[in-house]
Amino acid sequence: MSKRTIHPARSLNGGLEPPGDKSISHRYAMLAALADGPSELRHFSSAADCRSTLGCLRALGVEVKTEKDRVGILGRGPGGLRSSRRALDAENSGTTMRLLAGILAGQPFFSRITGDASLRRRPMRRVVEPLRRMGAQISARDEEFAPLEIRGGKLQPIDYSMPAPSAQVKSAVLLAGLFADGVTSVVEPVRTRDHTEIALAEFGAKVETEGLAVRVHGLGAGQARCLEPITFDVPGDLSSAMFFLCAGLLLPDSNLLMHRVGMNPTRTAALDALSSMGAELKIVSLGCAQGEIVGDIAVRSSRLAGGVIEGRQVAQMIDELPLLAALGPFTEQGIEIRDARELRVKESDRIAAMAENLRRMGARVEERPDGLRVEGRAAGSLRGAEIDPRGDHRIAMAFSVAALAAEGPTVIRGAECAGVSYPEFFPELDRLVER
Repeated sequence: MSKRTIHPARSLNGGLEPPGDKSISHRYAMLAALADGPSELRHFSSAADCRSTLGCLRALGVEVKTEKDRVGILGRGPGGLRSSRRALDAENSGTTMRLLAGILAGQPFFSRITGDASLRRRPMRRVVEPLRRMGAQISARDEEFAPLEIRGGKLQPIDYSMPAPSAQVKSAVLLAGLFADGVTSVVEPVRTRDHTEIALAEFGAKVETEGLAVRVHGLGAGQARCLEPITFDVPGDLSSAMFFLCAGLLLPDSNLLMHRVGMNPTRTAALDALSSMGAELKIVSLGCAQGEIVGDIAVRSSRLAGGVIEGRQVAQMIDELPLLAALGPFTEQGIEIRDARELRVKESDRIAAMAENLRRMGARVEERPDGLRVEGRAAGSLRGAEIDPRGDHRIAMAFSVAALAAEGPTVIRGAECAGVSYPEFFPELDRLVER
């Protein structure tokens, strides 16, 4: 287990192109495997989670070639996957497990999918139940946890009203809907990221959205029977860019320009929240690339007011909440997060991890069942400490950002966990930081 020492910094300056979007890379790789012919995905995510998806696809008989950040996938059509003799290993990737479960539910063979100790503790009933309603036979440990054993086959379309917002569950049902004879619909309580809907349309599936409802037509329901292969440039990952963006806001005299960042409206709630707190952010260019919005973001150091994050905001910025909590001690009013119980069942219990490590650095924190309250500047400055991210990539990177503006050095234990989503994080930080 490696340790990383972060020293206080004066500013953050330069240009940055974040790695390919993790959420998009997962989805496009899976759909490319179901397409009829070769697809090329450029600027594919370097995250370990996305390598897990590619590994599972290879185990299912898909030809996958990688060269730097380019991935070539030879799709053999929706019926081209083959049963794996060994259990599929999603490692630490919940997206891999949940989305692939939707595809495996429609395959005429038995599959077993598992993951590491962290993933085997994360809830899976939320995806198992709708897939069972479609006709798949799925068993889970204690009806809740991986490994999942899936005996797929012919599926029935369903109209599914989601009890809680989850882009992964929505995506799993839509992907399963490709193998149903008819139209499958999903209605969300709150709008979540729509990369799956965009990807389905790019690959030639018939997909319709109306308000909070999404409908996908099965490939055997009078539509084109195969998805079309594509060549696609994956936008930069906004969730990864946010760590540098927030560091630039905290450190005086910072001037940072981030290139080709994905600006999908279902992903920009955290930018809106920061802007409302006083962040100096400027979108200096904006364009559209095959259904996804891409832009450049200029960041300057700013004095942040702080505020409350709750309700509908939470589902739209769930990945950014640990980072925003880490900003709390540097804001005027502090930051309060409510309605975020989902953070308890991520790669770690992120509420507990944030509260514990912020207290180690001297912050005043009130931990609650569904969130936390972090006091602002008036409670005093943060000091360097030894941080335990509990193997969670977002906790490790969030506290690396906080450490840049703390007094004295901070040690991040198990810092290699950042590679789950952003292997280049620490080298990029070293390149941009001025001390």
